[in-house]
Amino acid sequence: MKRRRWLLPDAPDVLGLLCAQAAVTVEGLEAMVAWTQGEEGGADRVRMLEHEADTRRREVRDALTQLFAPPLDPEDLFTLSQNLDEVINSAKDTVREAELIGAEPDQAMIDMAAELASGTRHLAEAFAALVHHGEAATTAADRAIKSHRNVEHIYRRAMSALIGVDDLGAVTIRRELYRRLVRTSNDIAAVADRVWYAVLKQT
Repeated sequence: MKRRRWLLPDAPDVLGLLCAQAAVTVEGLEAMVAWTQGEEGGADRVRMLEHEADTRRREVRDALTQLFAPPLDPEDLFTLSQNLDEVINSAKDTVREAELIGAEPDQAMIDMAAELASGTRHLAEAFAALVHHGEAATTAADRAIKSHRNVEHIYRRAMSALIGVDDLGAVTIRRELYRRLVRTSNDIAAVADRVWYAVLKQT
């Protein structure tokens, strides 16, 4: 009598999907840098990549429902994906706000966007190291936090420079755009903190 062999379906590579979401997010933040530097089509590319990142996030979420033995706590994977999505959503909102009010990016925005892109690249590095190289993951997360702090430094200098500006409307616009970029930076810090938490739970 032949024995039946019960085969489980192939498990989706949820960590690979999370890394794919991070790669798209990096592209989105780099597109925002290009937009701040006046590149034609930069804003459209940010929006396009934000939509693609939404697709990647759904793939992560769907994969989590199919896993029997996830490489990390499912809650950590879900939260990392969710918080990462906030990063590119926030970047898109900044671009949209600037377009709606007809504000051109200034040097402070260029500098902050560059730091945001750098921080997002460090998050992608952290994700790639999450399971097998915890120390490398937390080191990359620390670098993302450093980018976050650099954004705060740029923000404070830019806000101080606004004190001497007489045009109240211009000050209000700049202040709002700067604050939006800081919110994106806070989203990056939230992802980095969750990387640390996920690694600590593995030890």
